[in-house]
Amino acid sequence: MLRALRSSLTILLLILLSTASAGAADVLPYDEKANAHADIAAALAQAKAHKKQVLLVFGANWCKDCRELARKMGEGKLAERVSKRYVVAKVDVGNWDRNQDIAAEYGNPSKKGIPAAAVLAADGKLLKATSAGELASARDMGEAELLAVFDQL
Repeated sequence: MLRALRSSLTILLLILLSTASAGAADVLPYDEKANAHADIAAALAQAKAHKKQVLLVFGANWCKDCRELARKMGEGKLAERVSKRYVVAKVDVGNWDRNQDIAAEYGNPSKKGIPAAAVLAADGKLLKATSAGELASARDMGEAELLAVFDQL
């Protein structure tokens, strides 16, 4: 009986650990409760202080390409390039019902799909933005393809 209890506890522990690790792997990149205006203001201040530009990334947590772009931006040459040049601010567009005023202010880069991006000078001036869904298939894009898109920005 004691052996059966230990076996049951071991199985339960394994289930709990696998569930916890699966949840940790699904970190969502967009804070749905964030104040995007405040986040952008903070990014602009930080960019000015560090002589960088601001990279606004428009997306949503339901979007697999958005989650994949966020993951890819955190590793390899893309991460190096992004951290060297930009202060990143993520703008959650929800189900096209959030922060649409911000998207419109910066040329509506998400009109052809998300994820989308806009680059701002440290003074807030729009320098360049995606306009043709360049990042909308981020999950299928390799590092070289993503670097090429970011180089165009």
